[in-house]
Amino acid sequence: MPDDVEPRDLDKVARGELKTLSKDNADWVARHLVMAGRLIEEDPEEAHKHALSAGRRAGRIGVVRETIAITAYTVGDYAMALRELRTYRRISGREDHLPLMVDSERGLERPERALELGRSVDPATLDVPVRVQLAIAMSGARLDLGQAEAALRELEIPQLDRSKAFSYSPDLFDAYATVLDDLGRESEADEWRALSERASDAIDRHLQGDDGETIEIVEEDLEWEDDSAEEAPAEEDLEWEDDSAEEAPAEEASLEEAPVEEAPVEEAPVEEAPVEEAPVEEAPVEEAPVEEPAPADETSTDDEGDRG
Repeated sequence: MPDDVEPRDLDKVARGELKTLSKDNADWVARHLVMAGRLIEEDPEEAHKHALSAGRRAGRIGVVRETIAITAYTVGDYAMALRELRTYRRISGREDHLPLMVDSERGLERPERALELGRSVDPATLDVPVRVQLAIAMSGARLDLGQAEAALRELEIPQLDRSKAFSYSPDLFDAYATVLDDLGRESEADEWRALSERASDAIDRHLQGDDGETIEIVEEDLEWEDDSAEEAPAEEDLEWEDDSAEEAPAEEASLEEAPVEEAPVEEAPVEEAPVEEAPVEEAPVEEAPVEEPAPADETSTDDEGDRG
């Protein structure tokens, strides 16, 4: 662990989730989560190891299970990714990683189940960027089944707007171009790829602060639209409140034990190994052994005043 890694490097929302742990344990977990975030692109296998290390100390914390899932997906362990994402969903009640769950089913070569999972949630209940990523994942599952026309329809959503550039536009435009290629419509595919590149350029200029919030682009170029307005304002710095005495079991939860019982879900069990051809590059990673959680001592006191 590099000396420059500090618990405060973890974002405030994630740090808030760790407040159920003792301070020393929370700091230890936070540093591993920071390292997982740092290494996810340059060394995903090492990032996954850090995520698993955090899981051995804080397996009942949503952000920890989320990090394990994302790193598992990145290294191609789709079975673990799907299992951890289900646990994260039960802990958090959130559906923000539904597209990743759908794509994990694809990685396990189960496109029909991927489509079934994607249809299990009303897209209108999802944030727009999540809705777009779900459409892309569903389109990919259709392509897996050889249903190119249906794949194109999955992507023909209101956000497929060639005149504006949102954060999700490049991915959406690229996915649309891929399906057009599959249909033999190469000239249209080239057009959408060019739009994707211009969308990326518009977003880059926005991030660099050029021309303020909106970028006016003539004729064929795109106009930047800021889709971050729905994001919550930054929270104040969190003050530490150690309530680990009440929730000690959260410190050493096993990765094999979800915080709630694994109830049967619509998707089939995910014990299959990743397939050779998957949406992302496969790099098998052995899951680190996990300690069994040590139950916290529960003490009770009798009210001396009630005796006699």
